[in-house]
Amino acid sequence: MTENIEAMRERARRPEDLSRLVVERLNDGDVDGLVELYESDAVLALPNGVVATGIEEIRAAYARLVADRPVFQLGSQAPALRAGDLALTSSRLPGGSGATVEVARRQADGSWRWILDQPNVLG
Repeated sequence: MTENIEAMRERARRPEDLSRLVVERLNDGDVDGLVELYESDAVLALPNGVVATGIEEIRAAYARLVADRPVFQLGSQAPALRAGDLALTSSRLPGGSGATVEVARRQADGSWRWILDQPNVLG
């Protein structure tokens, strides 16, 4: 059953798709869907200088985040800066409260996943 759900989830066909997919899945409380947007050894910066490394730590961080069902909004995204199979993505958060910066890598199937994620470089 889980495999069927995973097959149905939209994949990031462009690095710019990742931010939208993260916001959609955060708002849906879809922790497994969020984890799918990261490579297995990805690094996610958390508040207070804490870092989640790898899928299990990223899963735990997102599980805590969505537990209270906060609502997220998509920010203003800059065009991705690409170099081969790598892309630098960034967004200005709604209301000017910060900015994000991420590094994505193209996967063998042509989709994109983040390998580095700094959700608020100004926070």
